[in-house]
Amino acid sequence: VQLQASGGGLVQAGGSLRLSCAASGRTFSSYHMGWFRQAPGKEREFVARITASVGSTYYADSVKGRFTISRDNAKNTVYLQMNKLKPEDTAVYYCAASRLPGKYDQWGQGTLVTVSS
Repeated sequence: VQLQASGGGLVQAGGSLRLSCAASGRTFSSYHMGWFRQAPGKEREFVARITASVGSTYYADSVKGRFTISRDNAKNTVYLQMNKLKPEDTAVYYCAASRLPGKYDQWGQGTLVTVSS
């Protein structure tokens, strides 16, 4: 599966953005999907994930209650709704796909989110 992330941009603190990740291929629904981010000078970190089929969701503590991951298998797309954004959410956000839980081996190109204070 090939992934294309979009939706990043510049937003003020407290604002919202919705990221999208469009996937190619006919087997999207069988992939576990995740969002990760990498801030300048920091390592990439997990943000959220959603399982295949059942669609169970999991979040990093830093975004729990503010971000929502969802998927539309008919559109081969996974979303990350980000509300109440903070300057520390500034990062390049990547979507990723895996056949096995936690074993992400397909990555999108990243989309930059900048939150101004």
